[in-house]
Amino acid sequence: MSDLPSTFIEVEGLRTAHIRVGSGDAIVLLHGWGANSGLVWPLAEKLAKMGYACFVPDLPGFGQTEIPPTSWVIDDYVKWVVHYLDVNGLGRVHLFGHSFGGRLCLVLGAEHSDRVHKLVLANSAGIRSTPSPMVQSRLKLYHSALNILRSIGLKPQAEQIRNWYSKRYGSADYQAVSGVMRETFVKVVNEDLLPYAARIKPSTLLFWGDRDEDTPLWQGQTLEKTIPDAGLVIWEGAGHYSYLERAADTARVMDHFFKG
Repeated sequence: MSDLPSTFIEVEGLRTAHIRVGSGDAIVLLHGWGANSGLVWPLAEKLAKMGYACFVPDLPGFGQTEIPPTSWVIDDYVKWVVHYLDVNGLGRVHLFGHSFGGRLCLVLGAEHSDRVHKLVLANSAGIRSTPSPMVQSRLKLYHSALNILRSIGLKPQAEQIRNWYSKRYGSADYQAVSGVMRETFVKVVNEDLLPYAARIKPSTLLFWGDRDEDTPLWQGQTLEKTIPDAGLVIWEGAGHYSYLERAADTARVMDHFFKG
């Protein structure tokens, strides 16, 4: 983080780290969960050389930006992004979002289309997967056990089971955070944003890796079918960070998309 050209501003009362590079049409690039501006910086550098003003914030709770005082939902982050645009004097911008950043872009494209010129999603999260029958049964037993223990006054034992279950079955993203940010993760990951995708107004470009195990390709294909004006670019052999694995190609296609 120390070698990045970050500066600090205040957004929604939070001390916010961000990078601004280049000049021209503005692009705001939003990173994924558990990441920071450093994982979008390589793409921003390439776009800046192509004649764009790139704005890359550390989202609240990540990188060098302060953690929100209470747990947030998607709408809180969306409100924060809109305020980020205002603080930087940005009216209508191109938006890029990877994974969690893509979640925010789905809502922004539907609810704040007046602020979005064109939209780019890379391996976006936001579509809920149906748990397998085995996972559904396991969850049912888990919640039943917690309810029984709490109903008979054995709250410490219930908390022990909750901690064990979280460590045993919680995702890497869940394990990577604690406190307010863990509460935020639970709220965020359970929001199904496909209805927002159907209401997106800006033209949208999707990038996906065909070997993505976190947000599988079928989710990108579903978004392409759901978003009214969307196209999908599949990077063969790439995973969840397809835009980084094919950074030069991604920047080139984005430039063509924005100018088209």
